[in-house]
Amino acid sequence: MSGNNLLTRPTNSRWFQLFKYEDAHIINERGKAMDVSGGSDTENRNVIMWNKHNGLNQQWDIMYVDEMKPMPKKGEMNDDWNLKVDWPFHIQSMMKSGRYLDRIGNNVVLKTANNRPTQTWYFH
Repeated sequence: MSGNNLLTRPTNSRWFQLFKYEDAHIINERGKAMDVSGGSDTENRNVIMWNKHNGLNQQWDIMYVDEMKPMPKKGEMNDDWNLKVDWPFHIQSMMKSGRYLDRIGNNVVLKTANNRPTQTWYFH
């Protein structure tokens, strides 16, 4: 820990590196719970240690590797998202024009292919 932030470091079995799993919470030796900062379920959100309050942002499920469904490989269908993994695709509108999603700068726009390359998308 650095302040409230949870960091990875080589182990030396100090109090701030000792955790137990109890009632869906991961608790350190001082009773602080592993907590998704601000309760915001967003990508790359910091995980911190905070006073236990039983919010969903402090509840965890332990998934043993041998019990997990294997991740689909390149070209295989991801059943959760109904897309092939790391396989290029285009997104075409079902409106009359049949235009494609494309990009202009950072904006996603609707464009006619016009015999030019159209934005290729990937699901990772």
